[in-house]
Amino acid sequence: MRFSSAARILLIVALAAGAAGATLSIAVAAGKAGKATSPRAVPAPQPPLVVPPATPPATTPPAPGPGETDETAALPTPSGAAQTLYSAARADLLQIRMLLRSGRSQSSVGSGFLVGTGNLVLTNYHVVSQMALDPDVYVGEYVDTDGKSGPVELLAVDVLHDLAVVRVDRNGSGFFHVPDTPVRLVQGQYLYSLGNPLDLGFAISEGAYNGVVTRSFYEQLIFTGPINSGMSGGPSVTAAGVVAGVNVSKRRDGELVSFLVPVKYAQELLRRAQEQTHPPKNFNPLIGQQLLAHQRALIDRLLAEPLSIRTMGPYQVPVRESQQLRCWGRSNFRAEAEFTLDAVSCAMEAALYVSDTQQTGLVSMTHQVLRSGSLAPLPFAVLASSRFSVDRVGAGRDPRLTRPACTEMFVHTATLPVRAVTCVRAYRKFAGLYNFTLLAASTDDAQASLQSRIDLAGVSYDNGLRATRAFLSALGRSRPHPAPAGSPSGAR
Repeated sequence: MRFSSAARILLIVALAAGAAGATLSIAVAAGKAGKATSPRAVPAPQPPLVVPPATPPATTPPAPGPGETDETAALPTPSGAAQTLYSAARADLLQIRMLLRSGRSQSSVGSGFLVGTGNLVLTNYHVVSQMALDPDVYVGEYVDTDGKSGPVELLAVDVLHDLAVVRVDRNGSGFFHVPDTPVRLVQGQYLYSLGNPLDLGFAISEGAYNGVVTRSFYEQLIFTGPINSGMSGGPSVTAAGVVAGVNVSKRRDGELVSFLVPVKYAQELLRRAQEQTHPPKNFNPLIGQQLLAHQRALIDRLLAEPLSIRTMGPYQVPVRESQQLRCWGRSNFRAEAEFTLDAVSCAMEAALYVSDTQQTGLVSMTHQVLRSGSLAPLPFAVLASSRFSVDRVGAGRDPRLTRPACTEMFVHTATLPVRAVTCVRAYRKFAGLYNFTLLAASTDDAQASLQSRIDLAGVSYDNGLRATRAFLSALGRSRPHPAPAGSPSGAR
């Protein structure tokens, strides 16, 4: 996890600054203190179940006065395993810093670790992303546990799994061993995460392995333990010191729900770094190629089968609910409301981190059905038009993307006339990548309106057209439009 002032916008982030809900001691884990034994004695009277706090919640206790003891400063006794691991590993732990070339001021920090007895260091891509994307602006350096520092040379990146390999001017002691074969873990097995949280100092935290994330496009391990901002790129090891994964992120809406990149992806990236004769001078084309490979797999998986069809009022809408995309519904139904709005939204829960301000490889789709039995056709048309937000697409200037180019068409699917607007924006740094937005609204009913939208971030032009066409053609009407009052039977 990299410590940076930029805000993160996803649930699963390449982690933003903020502390996990646990206390970390500097340089040692917050382990469980042993219980002292004593002769059996008569139990003392128990205190009440609820004890009022000495200070209001969320306030800082006052500083202790002369001769008083600050009880809040005491740290739990670390476990013996954590102490032993940290003592053995500390020489090969590094903090990775991104600095502005002009002035050498610190921009962001993360962690890394020396592999074996060589001078190669594993970390996260998001820790070194500034250096990879803008090498004329940013430079990297490392700082070890003794405070010694040196330059960092970027050798290889894997954006899809959020990994990077850098080279430094010192060698490792051989403590961190990256095995040639995947590490076999058992649920509940203890793991130990190391890094430099919040730029406060090197630390080790104790937790447990709890399986593999199934809702991510790429495999990640669940680590039930604290990983704080600044620990990104640090190792998570078994009690035997074998690297099981690389710290990468946490859930900000949960407690101790953290994630690791499996070590098998680090093994492949290390091999690539060792085999290349020299590192790329410009990493942007390489990153673009990796993003293009991702979008091919993403769209192929999205369209491997026909989109599922759901009925919403008189309409039929396409959705895709899978391990990667989850759907949620809502309604504003009230008996006295002038109109009802039913909505379903499907979106991926994770995206690919490119930079602090750009995440891509994302698909989302939304459907809304507006209906009213009391509004006249003109007020209803005004209401429906106000929710068809074409003007908002690309309203904000984004230096990473071109301005949107939009086309509008009136089309007829198998059962539904539709107004469709497609907007496309190109990536400036990565040739061949685009963001697509399709907005569609039914035009068949004076008192009902289907409004649908699909967003595709970071796709090729052909795959953008392919996905939006599949989405648009699946829109339909589930039952015939009722004939207007006074019309002959069957007339429209």
